[in-house]
Amino acid sequence: MLVVSSPLALVSAGAVLIAGAAFIATAPEKEQPEVDLISAPYIVEPQLELTRNPELDQAQRRDTYVVVFNNSGITGLAAGVSERLAGAGWNVVGSDNWYGTIPETTVYYPPELRSQADLLAGDLGIARVVPSVEPMQMDRLTVILTTELPE
Repeated sequence: MLVVSSPLALVSAGAVLIAGAAFIATAPEKEQPEVDLISAPYIVEPQLELTRNPELDQAQRRDTYVVVFNNSGITGLAAGVSERLAGAGWNVVGSDNWYGTIPETTVYYPPELRSQADLLAGDLGIARVVPSVEPMQMDRLTVILTTELPE
C-alpha cells in the first residue's frame, strides 16, 4: 500500500490547479467574425402573415348585431360611429348613451362572438376587447365609446 504524505498531496493538488489555470490563460482564442454593427442593415422580416378572408369577414359583419353607446361628453358620437359601421357592412341595431363609468373605449362580446368582436375592433381601431357583462344583451356586440375614434 502506497501512502502519500499530506504536504506532498497538497503540493500535487496545487500544481494541478496552476497547470489548469496556465492552460486556460494561454489557450488560443476562437476567431470571431468581425461584424460592423453600425453599418449592418436592420431588416425585420414578418414572422407570421395574417390573412383574412374578405368574404367571410363581410358575412360576419352582416350577420352580427351591434349596438353603440356614447360614454363621452361628445354629442352625437354614437350616432356617427353607428353610421360608419353600417357603411362598412355591420348590422347596427341601435345607438344611445351609456350611463356608468367605462375606463376606455371598448368592444364587449358574448363568448360565441369573439372573432366578430376582434374584427369590429380592428375596423374601428379599438384596442380593448372584453367579454360582455350585465346588463348587456348576450346576442350582440356592444361598443361603448369614451372618446372620438380615428378615421
